[in-house]
Amino acid sequence: MNEEGKKPNSKNSAWRKLVRKKWFYPAVYLTFAALILTGVIWYQNTAIDLPEESQDQTELDSDKTDQVGERPEGDSIPVIEQDEKVMMPVANADETEIVTKFYDYNASEKEQKQALVLYNNKYYQSKGIDIASSNEEPFDVTAALSGKVTDVKEDPLLGMVVELTHENGVTTNYASLEEVTVDSGAEVEQGDVLGTAGQNLYGQANGIHVHFELRKDGTRVNPEEYFNKSLSDIKLPSDGADGTEEDEATEDEATEDGATEDESSEDEGSSDETSDQEENNNNDQDGTEDDGNSTDEEDNSTDVQPESSASSATA
Repeated sequence: MNEEGKKPNSKNSAWRKLVRKKWFYPAVYLTFAALILTGVIWYQNTAIDLPEESQDQTELDSDKTDQVGERPEGDSIPVIEQDEKVMMPVANADETEIVTKFYDYNASEKEQKQALVLYNNKYYQSKGIDIASSNEEPFDVTAALSGKVTDVKEDPLLGMVVELTHENGVTTNYASLEEVTVDSGAEVEQGDVLGTAGQNLYGQANGIHVHFELRKDGTRVNPEEYFNKSLSDIKLPSDGADGTEEDEATEDEATEDGATEDESSEDEGSSDETSDQEENNNNDQDGTEDDGNSTDEEDNSTDVQPESSASSATA
């Protein structure tokens, strides 16, 4: 019993002996101090590294944003223009109406008749649309799309003509203008006034109007199909037919038609005069021949008469 009871006492006595050592408490303090110092240093290093990493990440994200967001100045304009929708080339669309349609080979017979232009007693296929005012008064003609004025000219058949060039191979033409308020080379925005509607010889039956054409890569397309549609939606006809050369030939034929008729009239007049002159010359020649024949007959009769007298005398 005494031996078993002495064992715990021996352990306690050993611990007490250790605590009574002079170096024990300093060693404990130094150990705790080392642990605390280690924790402080670790925390400071962690606090310093995190902001640097965050700043680096922020700069990296900023660089990525700049690379994605930045675009050259020249490329920004086409994006805006392709988002534009084709508008009617008039300031007040509610006060105007389409009086001549674009000639479409696939349209109904009624629509094709509405797309014919009578000029100089001949019918021609309309290559655009004619827009007139409901009250037959002059009205402002505006740009259907933003673009650059590439041509301003006066045509004897179509009147004043303005051409605008846009992105995506699209051009617009505005004819039958009375007055033009833009110059060639000018940049215009959608809705800017180009001039005032007037009259021309080709569409004389429509009175005061504007003739509007829409072209894709030089080929005329139906403007009514693309009103309120994006510029990028304008496509060539599905059949791929290019009527540019045929249209130009038709226009040249209409332009020169009046001059051709005048020349034919002059040629007919000259031919009539020549025929009359030839007929007169023929009559003169016939008269001369008749006179010569009658003279010969008279001479013959004169020659015969003396022979008769001589025979009578002999008898």
